[in-house]
Amino acid sequence: MQQVLIVAPHPDDDIIGCGGSIAKHCQAGNQVTIMYITSGDAGGIHYSKEELAALREEEARKAANHLGVSNLIFLRLADGYVEFNKENLINITCIIRDIKPDIVYIPHSQDGNRDHQVTHHLLMEACQRAGAPFFPECGTETWRITTILGYEVWTPIQDVHYSEDISEFIEQKLAALQMHISQLEYYHYDEAIKGLNCYRGIMITGCDYSECFTLLKITI
Repeated sequence: MQQVLIVAPHPDDDIIGCGGSIAKHCQAGNQVTIMYITSGDAGGIHYSKEELAALREEEARKAANHLGVSNLIFLRLADGYVEFNKENLINITCIIRDIKPDIVYIPHSQDGNRDHQVTHHLLMEACQRAGAPFFPECGTETWRITTILGYEVWTPIQDVHYSEDISEFIEQKLAALQMHISQLEYYHYDEAIKGLNCYRGIMITGCDYSECFTLLKITI
């Protein structure tokens, strides 16, 4: 059994970027944890920030549960203002050393959303620190990550290093994404990602639907 950590800057990024892979991990018996950097409190103008954060966390729980995941972590950083700083780096490094994931999924480095970019850099640094015999403020048991995969949300990946056939899980993924009702009010993410996954499947993987990634690190 593998330990898998999915890192989502906002609720729904996990489903958009790698929802099919999450469902596939769960079916295989792997232990999946999803960590939400923000609760998406800036993702709409018809609610207060507090109301929207609570709503989106509940949507995230329902969507994750639909894929088979119950272990969720909400860091509740400010949506739209995620910072690469000491406090966030220590907190995330502590979580990595505690969970001890074999595989970590994060946004790829060229994603057009600022929070996604900062999340990428935070996690790359935290993963490196987690495996080094330093930083006792982050816990005294080090953990070296085997694989880090960068997923696509706002900006398609230019150089695909790895693809995962999710044809068997596409309907489950779309159903989970459709549970993020507050966000589908603004953008039809479900239709967009179905099209992208179909394109990826046919053009890259040779199947009906696939998710594609950048391969960021492998430690042998």
